[in-house]
Amino acid sequence: MADDPNRHVTRRRRQLWAGVLALAGLVLLIVGLTVAHGVAAWVEVVVAVVLLLTSYLVQTVARRETVYRGRGDDRR
Repeated sequence: MADDPNRHVTRRRRQLWAGVLALAGLVLLIVGLTVAHGVAAWVEVVVAVVLLLTSYLVQTVARRETVYRGRGDDRR
């Protein structure tokens, strides 16, 4: 039970980072598809997709750790 506050803080921090990564990815995607031309546009789109996927993975890890640790503590 002593880990509950730390677990929530860690989850919030990871979700904050996931949000920042998603926002940066969306901005790069919009710029890459609308403003940039040539190779720069492709590089921005690829980086945006990588940022969006990383954001998704960070969110998934945060959720899974919270759910599985919560279940494990209940069984003890």
